[in-house]
Amino acid sequence: MALEERGRRKRVPRQAKGLDEVDLAKPTLRTIADLTGLAITTVSRALAGAPQIALETRQRVAQVAVEIGYLPDRAAQRLRTGRTHVISLVLDPHEEILGYATSMINGLTEALRDTPYHLIITPHFSDRPQVEPVRHILRNRMADGVIFTRTEPQDERVKILLDNDFPFICHGRTELGIAHPFVDYDNRAFAYRAARRLIEAGSRRLAIILPPSHYTFALHMREGFMAAINEAGLSFEIPHMVTLDSKSDAIRDCFHDCFARDDRVDGVVCGGEVVAMAVMAAAYDRGLTLGKDVHLVAKQTSGLFDQVRPRIPTIYEDLSQAGRLMGQFLVQRIAQEKPATELQHLQTVTGF
Repeated sequence: MALEERGRRKRVPRQAKGLDEVDLAKPTLRTIADLTGLAITTVSRALAGAPQIALETRQRVAQVAVEIGYLPDRAAQRLRTGRTHVISLVLDPHEEILGYATSMINGLTEALRDTPYHLIITPHFSDRPQVEPVRHILRNRMADGVIFTRTEPQDERVKILLDNDFPFICHGRTELGIAHPFVDYDNRAFAYRAARRLIEAGSRRLAIILPPSHYTFALHMREGFMAAINEAGLSFEIPHMVTLDSKSDAIRDCFHDCFARDDRVDGVVCGGEVVAMAVMAAAYDRGLTLGKDVHLVAKQTSGLFDQVRPRIPTIYEDLSQAGRLMGQFLVQRIAQEKPATELQHLQTVTGF
């Protein structure tokens, strides 16, 4: 005998109400019970996916919950289970990657859509320590898991979360020597292939704008760029007065000066679309022709450069895929379904 049938024998059955007969201002378990004619306990267990509840009943309860916009009381859930069913994405604003947050969030929400987890954004500002928002989440147990970006080789956030056995995943790798969940893009391969493309196009003095040196992906990009330079035996320039985090005006002014010298660079690896546009502006202002006097290769994360003329070669980084993978991996980590070594992914370089 199904559980909901046993429950009905203990009370007087009631007629299920129509949607227009129930106060839908603040949907509760009682609202769903009134609409379905089921006991509140049956509704609660059906929403939790209890296998003792008939599949047809679980599906009917879930459909009504969606129709009326029911959301569980998270405070009550936390008291009962110790879980918040919240995942926190720690983000800091940076200009060099167009649509970074939007693409990442799109992928994450897609991964979490059929789970009980909801995504919240926790801001981090560059003038504050990176570990600060993570400590706040950990100290107050504001989420069941945390996602963060822009890792460092000896990342303090990874250390503190590992020490406290708190579920997390990061966009980027570390050099801590201990396995932890991550999704990363192969920035070494990106910089190497971009530099090789410039060399094949005829460039003989190359430049690259790197991320701030304390980030792990700055090391990876430098390694890839220098591998191509050393193979070809060419001269190069790495401007130290600007990084990927610099304002676009500063990057444009820097290359406006670079393009004025007798030993000017004639090939530039751009780690983001904003950077590429700034370099293109500098070349235009100096009267240089793209694809002839100076060559560029840019990392593309949006569709912007599909509409830019003249066309320049781009290498694509799929941030939506990164978000999906991080969401999937973190849910598995929270459930302790897989070891950390199986919750790691390095996105390969596509393009050309």
